[in-house]
Amino acid sequence: MNPLYRNDRPGQMPRSWYVASAGPAADRAPLSGDRRCDLAIVGAGFTGLWAALTAARAGLDVVVLDAHRAGFGASGRNGGQVGSGFNKGQLWLEQRLGESPARQLWELAEEAKRQLRDFCETHAPEARYLPGVVHGAYSGREAADDRAEAEHLSTAYGYDAIRPLGRNEIRALVKTEAYHGGLIDEGAGHLHPLRYARALAREAEIAGATIHELSEVTRVERGAAAVLHTPKGRVTADHVILAGNGYLPDIMPEVAARVMPINSFIAATEPLGERWREVLARDIAVADSRFVVNYYRMSEDRRFLFGGRESYGIGFPTDITTKLRTRMESLFPQLSGVRIDNVWGGTLGITMSRLPSLQRIGPNILSGAGFSGHGVALSGMAGRVMAEAVAGQAGRFDTFSGLPVPEFPGGARYRAPLLTLAMTWFSLRDRLGV
Repeated sequence: MNPLYRNDRPGQMPRSWYVASAGPAADRAPLSGDRRCDLAIVGAGFTGLWAALTAARAGLDVVVLDAHRAGFGASGRNGGQVGSGFNKGQLWLEQRLGESPARQLWELAEEAKRQLRDFCETHAPEARYLPGVVHGAYSGREAADDRAEAEHLSTAYGYDAIRPLGRNEIRALVKTEAYHGGLIDEGAGHLHPLRYARALAREAEIAGATIHELSEVTRVERGAAAVLHTPKGRVTADHVILAGNGYLPDIMPEVAARVMPINSFIAATEPLGERWREVLARDIAVADSRFVVNYYRMSEDRRFLFGGRESYGIGFPTDITTKLRTRMESLFPQLSGVRIDNVWGGTLGITMSRLPSLQRIGPNILSGAGFSGHGVALSGMAGRVMAEAVAGQAGRFDTFSGLPVPEFPGGARYRAPLLTLAMTWFSLRDRLGV
Protein backbone atom coordinates (compact mmCIF):
# COMPACT_ATOMS: atom_id res chain seq x y z
CA MET A 1 0.00 0.00 0.00
CA ASN A 2 1.11 3.54 -0.74
CA PRO A 3 2.86 4.89 2.41
CA LEU A 4 1.38 8.29 1.68
CA TYR A 5 -2.11 7.23 2.71
CA ARG A 6 -1.77 4.11 4.87
CA ASN A 7 -1.93 6.10 8.11
CA ASP A 8 -3.09 9.56 6.98
CA ARG A 9 -5.91 11.13 5.05
CA PRO A 10 -4.97 13.57 2.28
CA GLY A 11 -3.83 16.83 3.78
CA GLN A 12 -5.04 16.11 7.33
CA MET A 13 -2.25 16.77 9.81
CA PRO A 14 -1.75 14.32 12.69
CA ARG A 15 -3.12 15.10 16.13
CA SER A 16 0.30 15.92 17.52
CA TRP A 17 1.44 18.45 20.08
CA TYR A 18 3.40 20.09 17.27
CA VAL A 19 0.24 20.70 15.23
CA ALA A 20 -1.67 21.89 18.30
CA SER A 21 1.05 24.39 19.19
CA ALA A 22 2.06 25.58 15.72
CA GLY A 23 -1.04 27.63 14.90
CA PRO A 24 -2.92 27.71 11.60
CA ALA A 25 -1.14 26.68 8.42
CA ALA A 26 -1.23 28.27 5.00
CA ASP A 27 -3.28 26.39 2.40
CA ARG A 28 -1.70 26.04 -1.02
CA ALA A 29 -3.56 25.14 -4.18
CA PRO A 30 -3.06 21.75 -5.86
CA LEU A 31 -1.37 21.65 -9.23
CA SER A 32 -3.87 22.05 -12.05
CA GLY A 33 -2.97 21.84 -15.72
CA ASP A 34 0.49 21.94 -17.27
CA ARG A 35 3.50 23.80 -15.88
CA ARG A 36 7.06 24.27 -17.18
CA CYS A 37 9.97 25.02 -14.81
CA ASP A 38 13.70 24.73 -14.30
CA LEU A 39 13.47 22.49 -11.23
CA ALA A 40 10.66 20.29 -9.90
CA ILE A 41 10.93 18.99 -6.35
CA VAL A 42 8.92 16.07 -4.98
CA GLY A 43 8.27 16.56 -1.26
CA ALA A 44 7.86 19.68 0.90
CA GLY A 45 9.83 18.63 3.97
CA PHE A 46 13.21 19.86 5.16
CA THR A 47 15.06 18.41 2.15
CA GLY A 48 12.71 19.68 -0.52
CA LEU A 49 12.18 23.06 1.08
CA TRP A 50 15.89 23.77 1.52
CA ALA A 51 16.42 22.73 -2.10
CA ALA A 52 13.60 25.04 -3.18
CA LEU A 53 14.88 27.96 -1.10
CA THR A 54 18.45 27.55 -2.38
CA ALA A 55 17.46 27.18 -6.03
CA ALA A 56 14.92 30.00 -5.96
CA ARG A 57 17.46 32.36 -4.38
CA ALA A 58 19.81 31.42 -7.24
CA GLY A 59 17.19 32.56 -9.75
CA LEU A 60 15.76 29.22 -10.87
CA ASP A 61 12.06 28.70 -11.54
CA VAL A 62 11.11 26.11 -8.90
CA VAL A 63 7.95 24.06 -8.40
CA VAL A 64 7.47 21.90 -5.28
CA LEU A 65 4.86 19.13 -5.30
CA ASP A 66 3.61 17.50 -2.10
CA ALA A 67 0.90 14.87 -1.76
CA HIS A 68 -0.19 16.36 1.56
CA ARG A 69 1.05 19.69 2.98
CA ALA A 70 4.34 21.41 3.66
CA GLY A 71 5.91 19.84 6.75
CA PHE A 72 3.31 17.07 6.80
CA GLY A 73 5.66 14.09 7.01
CA ALA A 74 8.69 13.30 9.15
CA SER A 75 9.85 16.92 9.02
CA GLY A 76 6.83 18.05 11.04
CA ARG A 77 6.56 15.04 13.36
CA ASN A 78 10.08 14.16 14.52
CA GLY A 79 11.78 14.48 17.89
CA GLY A 80 13.22 17.89 17.02
CA GLN A 81 16.81 16.93 17.83
CA VAL A 82 19.57 18.65 15.86
CA GLY A 83 22.53 16.29 16.13
CA SER A 84 26.19 16.68 15.22
CA GLY A 85 27.83 14.61 12.52
CA PHE A 86 26.21 11.43 11.28
CA ASN A 87 24.69 8.27 12.72
CA LYS A 88 28.18 6.82 12.49
CA GLY A 89 31.00 8.54 14.36
CA GLN A 90 34.01 10.17 12.76
CA LEU A 91 36.28 7.30 13.80
CA TRP A 92 34.00 4.89 11.93
CA LEU A 93 33.92 7.12 8.84
CA GLU A 94 37.69 7.60 8.84
CA GLN A 95 38.29 3.86 9.00
CA ARG A 96 36.06 3.22 5.99
CA LEU A 97 36.49 6.32 3.84
CA GLY A 98 39.83 7.76 4.84
CA GLU A 99 40.67 10.86 6.84
CA SER A 100 40.17 13.47 4.09
CA PRO A 101 36.67 12.37 2.94
CA ALA A 102 35.60 11.94 6.57
CA ARG A 103 36.77 15.45 7.37
CA GLN A 104 34.90 16.90 4.40
CA LEU A 105 31.75 15.16 5.60
CA TRP A 106 32.24 16.51 9.13
CA GLU A 107 32.54 20.02 7.73
CA LEU A 108 29.31 19.55 5.76
CA ALA A 109 27.54 18.34 8.91
CA GLU A 110 28.84 21.30 10.90
CA GLU A 111 27.63 23.66 8.20
CA ALA A 112 24.24 21.92 8.29
CA LYS A 113 23.87 22.88 11.96
CA ARG A 114 25.03 26.45 11.31
CA GLN A 115 22.60 26.76 8.42
CA LEU A 116 19.74 25.66 10.65
CA ARG A 117 20.72 27.86 13.60
CA ASP A 118 21.20 30.92 11.40
CA PHE A 119 17.86 30.38 9.68
CA CYS A 120 16.05 30.01 12.99
CA GLU A 121 17.69 33.15 14.35
CA THR A 122 16.80 35.29 11.34
CA HIS A 123 13.61 33.73 9.93
CA ALA A 124 12.13 31.31 12.46
CA PRO A 125 12.56 32.41 16.09
CA GLU A 126 9.25 30.71 16.76
CA ALA A 127 11.00 27.36 16.25
CA ARG A 128 12.81 28.05 19.55
CA TYR A 129 16.18 26.49 18.80
CA LEU A 130 17.95 25.66 22.08
CA PRO A 131 21.44 24.15 22.56
CA GLY A 132 22.29 20.90 24.29
CA VAL A 133 21.87 17.22 23.43
CA VAL A 134 22.88 14.34 25.72
CA HIS A 135 23.66 10.83 24.55
CA GLY A 136 23.01 8.20 27.21
CA ALA A 137 25.05 4.97 27.26
CA TYR A 138 23.61 1.85 28.85
CA SER A 139 26.89 0.04 29.41
CA GLY A 140 30.46 0.78 30.42
CA ARG A 141 31.63 -0.30 26.97
CA GLU A 142 29.29 2.13 25.25
CA ALA A 143 30.31 4.91 27.62
CA ALA A 144 33.97 4.22 26.78
CA ASP A 145 33.15 4.42 23.07
CA ASP A 146 31.46 7.77 23.66
CA ARG A 147 34.50 9.03 25.53
CA ALA A 148 36.85 7.95 22.73
CA GLU A 149 34.70 9.70 20.12
CA ALA A 150 34.57 12.93 22.14
CA GLU A 151 38.33 12.91 22.65
CA HIS A 152 38.92 12.28 18.95
CA LEU A 153 36.62 15.13 17.92
CA SER A 154 38.49 17.44 20.27
CA THR A 155 42.02 16.47 19.28
CA ALA A 156 41.57 15.80 15.55
CA TYR A 157 38.80 18.24 14.66
CA GLY A 158 39.08 20.95 17.30
CA TYR A 159 35.45 20.35 18.28
CA ASP A 160 35.29 21.24 21.96
CA ALA A 161 31.52 21.62 22.29
CA ILE A 162 31.22 17.95 23.25
CA ARG A 163 32.46 16.27 26.41
CA PRO A 164 32.05 12.86 28.03
CA LEU A 165 29.88 12.35 31.10
CA GLY A 166 30.55 9.87 33.87
CA ARG A 167 27.83 7.96 35.66
CA ASN A 168 27.25 10.62 38.32
CA GLU A 169 27.40 13.51 35.87
CA ILE A 170 24.83 12.09 33.48
CA ARG A 171 22.48 11.12 36.29
CA ALA A 172 22.66 14.67 37.62
CA LEU A 173 21.44 15.92 34.22
CA VAL A 174 19.06 13.10 33.24
CA LYS A 175 17.21 11.76 36.26
CA THR A 176 17.32 8.05 35.47
CA GLU A 177 19.55 5.32 36.82
CA ALA A 178 19.69 3.56 33.45
CA TYR A 179 22.79 5.23 32.03
CA HIS A 180 26.39 4.37 32.89
CA GLY A 181 27.75 7.44 31.15
CA GLY A 182 27.52 9.29 27.89
CA LEU A 183 28.13 12.65 26.24
CA ILE A 184 26.78 16.16 26.25
CA ASP A 185 27.03 18.12 23.01
CA GLU A 186 26.48 21.86 23.41
CA GLY A 187 26.97 22.32 19.66
CA ALA A 188 23.86 20.25 19.01
CA GLY A 189 20.35 21.32 20.00
CA HIS A 190 16.60 20.95 19.63
CA LEU A 191 13.63 22.87 18.21
CA HIS A 192 9.96 22.78 17.21
CA PRO A 193 10.27 21.00 13.85
CA LEU A 194 6.88 21.88 12.38
CA ARG A 195 7.33 25.61 12.98
CA TYR A 196 10.76 25.33 11.36
CA ALA A 197 9.32 23.53 8.33
CA ARG A 198 6.55 26.06 7.89
CA ALA A 199 9.04 28.92 8.07
CA LEU A 200 11.14 27.25 5.37
CA ALA A 201 8.07 26.96 3.14
CA ARG A 202 7.24 30.60 3.69
CA GLU A 203 10.76 31.79 2.87
CA ALA A 204 10.98 29.54 -0.20
CA GLU A 205 7.83 31.16 -1.53
CA ILE A 206 9.15 34.64 -0.75
CA ALA A 207 12.25 33.70 -2.78
CA GLY A 208 10.01 32.79 -5.73
CA ALA A 209 9.33 29.05 -5.45
CA THR A 210 5.81 27.72 -6.03
CA ILE A 211 4.51 25.03 -3.65
CA HIS A 212 1.53 22.89 -4.65
CA GLU A 213 -0.07 20.84 -1.89
CA LEU A 214 -2.43 17.85 -2.33
CA SER A 215 -0.47 17.08 -5.50
CA GLU A 216 0.88 13.53 -5.39
CA VAL A 217 3.44 12.68 -8.05
CA THR A 218 2.24 9.37 -9.45
CA ARG A 219 4.73 8.95 -12.27
CA VAL A 220 7.98 10.47 -13.51
CA GLU A 221 8.81 10.27 -17.20
CA ARG A 222 12.55 10.39 -17.69
CA GLY A 223 14.05 12.36 -20.52
CA ALA A 224 16.01 15.47 -21.45
CA ALA A 225 13.12 17.23 -19.76
CA ALA A 226 11.41 15.10 -17.15
CA VAL A 227 7.61 15.05 -16.84
CA LEU A 228 6.02 14.65 -13.41
CA HIS A 229 2.39 13.53 -13.41
CA THR A 230 -0.13 14.37 -10.69
CA PRO A 231 -3.87 13.58 -10.60
CA LYS A 232 -4.83 17.00 -12.00
CA GLY A 233 -1.76 18.17 -13.87
CA ARG A 234 1.81 17.68 -14.89
CA VAL A 235 5.09 19.53 -14.60
CA THR A 236 7.80 19.47 -17.26
CA ALA A 237 11.17 20.26 -15.69
CA ASP A 238 14.77 20.45 -16.77
CA HIS A 239 15.80 18.98 -13.41
CA VAL A 240 14.09 16.92 -10.69
CA ILE A 241 14.91 16.45 -7.01
CA LEU A 242 13.21 13.58 -5.19
CA ALA A 243 12.80 14.53 -1.54
CA GLY A 244 9.94 12.31 -0.34
CA ASN A 245 12.12 10.19 1.98
CA GLY A 246 10.02 7.51 3.73
CA TYR A 247 6.84 8.83 2.14
CA LEU A 248 8.07 8.55 -1.43
CA PRO A 249 5.83 6.17 -3.41
CA ASP A 250 7.60 3.44 -5.33
CA ILE A 251 8.13 5.57 -8.44
CA MET A 252 11.92 5.23 -8.57
CA PRO A 253 13.32 1.73 -7.96
CA GLU A 254 16.82 3.11 -7.45
CA VAL A 255 15.61 4.93 -4.33
CA ALA A 256 13.52 2.04 -2.99
CA ALA A 257 16.52 -0.30 -3.24
CA ARG A 258 18.44 1.78 -0.69
CA VAL A 259 15.79 3.51 1.40
CA MET A 260 13.12 1.77 3.46
CA PRO A 261 10.19 3.39 5.28
CA ILE A 262 9.73 2.66 8.99
CA ASN A 263 7.48 4.23 11.59
CA SER A 264 8.39 5.96 14.83
CA PHE A 265 6.11 7.28 17.57
CA ILE A 266 6.04 10.07 20.15
CA ALA A 267 3.90 10.78 23.22
CA ALA A 268 3.32 14.19 24.79
CA THR A 269 2.36 14.19 28.46
CA GLU A 270 0.23 16.71 30.25
CA PRO A 271 2.13 19.86 31.31
CA LEU A 272 4.38 18.91 34.23
CA GLY A 273 4.94 22.36 35.68
CA GLU A 274 7.96 22.40 37.96
CA ARG A 275 7.91 18.59 38.02
CA TRP A 276 9.85 18.67 34.77
CA ARG A 277 13.01 19.10 36.82
CA GLU A 278 12.40 15.64 38.26
CA VAL A 279 13.27 14.37 34.77
CA LEU A 280 15.85 16.81 33.35
CA ALA A 281 18.05 19.31 35.15
CA ARG A 282 18.25 21.50 32.03
CA ASP A 283 16.15 22.15 28.95
CA ILE A 284 18.14 19.70 26.85
CA ALA A 285 17.30 16.85 24.50
CA VAL A 286 18.38 13.27 25.08
CA ALA A 287 18.85 10.18 22.91
CA ASP A 288 20.34 6.91 24.06
CA SER A 289 22.26 3.89 22.86
CA ARG A 290 19.38 1.45 22.45
CA PHE A 291 19.23 0.13 18.89
CA VAL A 292 15.55 1.09 18.98
CA VAL A 293 16.48 4.45 20.40
CA ASN A 294 14.68 6.36 23.16
CA TYR A 295 14.65 10.09 22.44
CA TYR A 296 13.03 12.80 24.51
CA ARG A 297 12.96 16.42 25.65
CA MET A 298 10.61 18.98 27.17
CA SER A 299 8.24 21.19 25.22
CA GLU A 300 8.02 24.90 25.85
CA ASP A 301 4.96 24.33 28.07
CA ARG A 302 6.83 21.60 29.98
CA ARG A 303 5.24 18.54 28.49
CA PHE A 304 7.54 15.54 28.26
CA LEU A 305 7.91 14.59 24.59
CA PHE A 306 9.01 10.96 24.58
CA GLY A 307 9.73 8.89 21.48
CA GLY A 308 10.95 5.37 21.67
CA ARG A 309 9.30 2.64 19.66
CA GLU A 310 9.36 1.70 16.02
CA SER A 311 7.38 -0.53 13.67
CA TYR A 312 8.51 -2.01 10.38
CA GLY A 313 5.19 -2.62 8.70
CA ILE A 314 3.66 0.28 6.81
CA GLY A 315 0.65 0.54 9.12
CA PHE A 316 0.65 2.09 12.58
CA PRO A 317 -0.22 -0.20 15.50
CA THR A 318 -3.74 0.09 16.90
CA ASP A 319 -2.35 0.92 20.34
CA ILE A 320 0.57 3.34 20.21
CA THR A 321 0.35 4.53 23.80
CA THR A 322 0.95 1.41 25.88
CA LYS A 323 4.45 0.56 24.67
CA LEU A 324 5.51 4.19 24.70
CA ARG A 325 4.31 4.54 28.29
CA THR A 326 6.08 1.33 29.31
CA ARG A 327 9.38 2.52 27.84
CA MET A 328 8.99 5.98 29.35
CA GLU A 329 8.13 4.74 32.84
CA SER A 330 10.90 2.13 32.82
CA LEU A 331 13.39 5.01 32.40
CA PHE A 332 11.53 7.45 34.62
CA PRO A 333 9.44 5.73 37.29
CA GLN A 334 8.74 9.17 38.73
CA LEU A 335 6.41 9.72 35.77
CA SER A 336 4.27 6.65 36.49
CA GLY A 337 0.63 7.46 35.92
CA VAL A 338 1.20 10.87 34.34
CA ARG A 339 -1.49 11.71 31.80
CA ILE A 340 -0.60 11.44 28.12
CA ASP A 341 -2.41 14.05 26.04
CA ASN A 342 -1.13 13.29 22.54
CA VAL A 343 0.43 10.37 20.72
CA TRP A 344 1.39 10.38 17.08
CA GLY A 345 3.42 8.49 14.54
CA GLY A 346 5.33 9.27 11.42
CA THR A 347 7.27 7.56 8.69
CA LEU A 348 10.99 8.09 8.13
CA GLY A 349 13.46 6.60 5.69
CA ILE A 350 16.33 4.41 6.85
CA THR A 351 19.24 2.79 5.02
CA MET A 352 21.32 -0.31 5.63
CA SER A 353 24.22 1.74 7.02
CA ARG A 354 21.95 4.33 8.72
CA LEU A 355 23.66 7.00 6.62
CA PRO A 356 21.88 9.35 4.18
CA SER A 357 21.51 8.21 0.60
CA LEU A 358 22.16 10.91 -1.98
CA GLN A 359 21.97 9.54 -5.50
CA ARG A 360 22.16 10.71 -9.07
CA ILE A 361 19.27 8.71 -10.54
CA GLY A 362 19.80 10.07 -14.03
CA PRO A 363 21.50 12.98 -15.78
CA ASN A 364 18.83 15.38 -14.49
CA ILE A 365 17.28 13.52 -11.51
CA LEU A 366 18.74 13.62 -7.99
CA SER A 367 17.49 11.98 -4.81
CA GLY A 368 18.13 12.62 -1.12
CA ALA A 369 16.64 10.32 1.50
CA GLY A 370 17.33 7.78 4.25
CA PHE A 371 18.40 10.13 7.05
CA SER A 372 17.63 7.37 9.54
CA GLY A 373 16.49 9.56 12.42
CA HIS A 374 19.45 11.95 12.15
CA GLY A 375 18.08 14.30 9.55
CA VAL A 376 16.84 17.53 11.11
CA ALA A 377 20.03 19.32 10.09
CA LEU A 378 21.45 16.90 7.50
CA SER A 379 18.30 16.76 5.38
CA GLY A 380 18.42 20.52 4.92
CA MET A 381 22.05 20.35 3.84
CA ALA A 382 21.16 17.53 1.46
CA GLY A 383 18.55 19.75 -0.14
CA ARG A 384 21.01 22.59 -0.41
CA VAL A 385 23.80 20.58 -2.05
CA MET A 386 21.35 19.01 -4.51
CA ALA A 387 20.17 22.48 -5.51
CA GLU A 388 23.81 23.51 -5.91
CA ALA A 389 24.37 20.50 -8.17
CA VAL A 390 21.39 21.46 -10.30
CA ALA A 391 22.93 24.93 -10.66
CA GLY A 392 26.22 23.37 -11.82
CA GLN A 393 28.22 23.22 -8.58
CA ALA A 394 28.27 19.50 -7.76
CA GLY A 395 31.35 19.28 -5.51
CA ARG A 396 29.50 19.15 -2.20
CA PHE A 397 26.85 16.82 -3.61
CA ASP A 398 29.64 14.44 -4.65
CA THR A 399 31.10 14.57 -1.14
CA PHE A 400 27.72 13.86 0.48
CA SER A 401 26.87 11.08 -1.97
CA GLY A 402 30.16 9.35 -1.11
CA LEU A 403 28.70 7.95 2.11
CA PRO A 404 28.57 4.13 2.05
CA VAL A 405 24.92 3.17 1.52
CA PRO A 406 24.50 -0.35 0.11
CA GLU A 407 21.27 -1.71 -1.31
CA PHE A 408 19.05 -3.78 0.95
CA PRO A 409 19.52 -7.51 0.34
CA GLY A 410 16.79 -8.60 -2.03
CA GLY A 411 15.96 -5.01 -2.93
CA ALA A 412 12.65 -3.35 -2.10
CA ARG A 413 10.70 -6.60 -2.10
CA TYR A 414 12.56 -8.32 0.76
CA ARG A 415 13.92 -5.37 2.75
CA ALA A 416 11.01 -5.26 5.24
CA PRO A 417 10.93 -8.95 6.30
CA LEU A 418 14.71 -9.14 6.54
CA LEU A 419 14.86 -5.97 8.62
CA THR A 420 12.07 -7.23 10.88
CA LEU A 421 14.12 -10.35 11.63
CA ALA A 422 17.18 -8.25 12.37
CA MET A 423 15.22 -5.91 14.61
CA THR A 424 13.80 -8.81 16.58
CA TRP A 425 17.34 -9.87 17.38
CA PHE A 426 18.47 -6.36 18.32
CA SER A 427 15.39 -5.82 20.52
CA LEU A 428 16.14 -9.08 22.35
CA ARG A 429 19.75 -7.99 22.77
CA ASP A 430 18.60 -4.68 24.25
CA ARG A 431 16.30 -6.41 26.73
CA LEU A 432 19.01 -8.80 27.82
CA GLY A 433 21.56 -6.00 28.10
CA VAL A 434 24.16 -7.73 25.94
